Amino acid sequence: MTPIELMVTAIGLSMDAFAVAICKGLSMKRVSLINALIVGLYFGVFQAIMPMIGFMLGTRFESMISVASKWLAFGLLAVIGGRMITESFDEGDEKGRDGSLAFRAMLPLALATSIDALAAGVAFAFLGVGEPSGMGILPEVACIGATTMLLSMLGVKVGHVFGARFKSKAELVGGAALVIIGLKILLEHLLSG
Repeated sequence: MTPIELMVTAIGLSMDAFAVAICKGLSMKRVSLINALIVGLYFGVFQAIMPMIGFMLGTRFESMISVASKWLAFGLLAVIGGRMITESFDEGDEKGRDGSLAFRAMLPLALATSIDALAAGVAFAFLGVGEPSGMGILPEVACIGATTMLLSMLGVKVGHVFGARFKSKAELVGGAALVIIGLKILLEHLLSG
């Protein structure tokens, strides 16, 4: 995976968290750097942990499905991206509207927004991401986690200042990016042999 592909993937995967962070910012009476950092850490940490779990599951079962790995990677990214695109048109979506930063309020949101990253970790395993460096996928998950943290912090501020106008656009762009990466993977596979 090239650095540009990694950055596009990280941004695409962080769009759910960004959208929820906008809703958090919208529902907060007052936004401080600490509040934005708390939201960013919840989402960033989960977005980093889940691809690691997905990668471990994917490498464990890779030999059983290696023949179809590129198709599976494409399918996973297309489903994730397609779901994000579909959700971008859902005007009634209220997830993240509670301004609370308590553990019981943030944990379900962090889990829900990181499920896509779990599937991406499985796709990473099928694609052999991280193997040449000898560091596993640590650089990839660090990039995804840091990107999500920063965009979530920004989302809190954007939500507080501008409201929910950008939520659907963020999910649409993120979903489209993941679908395009999935298509690129599939086309490279089909054209290479």
